[in-house]
Amino acid sequence: MPLKDSYLLPAAADMHVHLRNAPGPIAELVTPTIRKAGIDTVFVMPNLAPRPVITVDEALEYKKALEAYDPNVNYLMSLYLHESITPEEIRKAKKAGIAGVKAYPRGATTNSQWGVISFDPFHAVLSAMEEEGLVLNLHGEMPSSATDNITVMNAESKFLPTLTSLHSKYPKLKIVLEHCTTADAVAAVRACGPNVVATITAHHLSLLVDDWSANVHHYCKPSAKSPEDRRALLQALVTSNGKFFLGTDSAPHDISSKKGKGNTAAGVFTQPYALGYVLTALEEGIARGDVKKEEVTEEVLAGFFSEFGRKFYEVAPAEKKILVKRGGAVVEESLKTDKVEIVPYRAGEKIWSVEWQ
Repeated sequence: MPLKDSYLLPAAADMHVHLRNAPGPIAELVTPTIRKAGIDTVFVMPNLAPRPVITVDEALEYKKALEAYDPNVNYLMSLYLHESITPEEIRKAKKAGIAGVKAYPRGATTNSQWGVISFDPFHAVLSAMEEEGLVLNLHGEMPSSATDNITVMNAESKFLPTLTSLHSKYPKLKIVLEHCTTADAVAAVRACGPNVVATITAHHLSLLVDDWSANVHHYCKPSAKSPEDRRALLQALVTSNGKFFLGTDSAPHDISSKKGKGNTAAGVFTQPYALGYVLTALEEGIARGDVKKEEVTEEVLAGFFSEFGRKFYEVAPAEKKILVKRGGAVVEESLKTDKVEIVPYRAGEKIWSVEWQ
């Protein structure tokens, strides 16, 4: 086998999750799956509907609702960058322990209709974030536009000048380019200073655009890309040095939103098996020659899964360990209650298991 049969690692931190409205049937179903994956810390996205999380009070109320489902998870909360946010709210957020502010280009993805058209009006807010050490989390895509020749395939690359401009204008601002999917994005993040990092999802380490377009449960934004882009992501993982860490962008949708009438909802649900998906993708990458077996060490995995994200967000190192074992689990065909049904990524396949130590 390309990799070892098991790895003893620090508890993982997933720095990009969608748990949906809480209280709510999806949150009730998926929140308890976080620790099943060997994860004890998550950065929670604020793009709820019908109203995103805009104020500190809303974020703290949301956190309390999630803690009712599983109090043993450390929920790092975020605000949605919205025209109503003020520098005073940013300072209040820092004091309250809010971890970041998420910026969505308007129209680029799920529940982004309240998002950013230009960052210019947010100068005072971004300056306050820079002063307070609050993280700016970027959904790094431009909205599709026939006029500007922007599609899902180049939307991320078209956004990268915005990333470099923000870094230049606010050099002390901590920035995360979320769920990067392209070789261009990897290069851009590496070219920035130490305050700019990126998350990589589990599914983008294995999917290609053909897979993405063929299966509704693979459909997500940003889209999967080319073999060269996937190779760049795998190489970024094994040579991260703190620049890249896990952010699954696990995005649960009821099966009716995936297979019902109208447009398919964007999102891949990976939460319960996140680490196993990454290890499987690494093995597949080794088989293709995208990465080398000797590059996948316990040190590399501990950094990507746990240590790098915690350090960037100034979260204490994991206290507990997990044992990840080859082939010890099978991905469920679906997770369901009498209210919702969610189909996970690679349903029915054998996957690495996780045991808390």
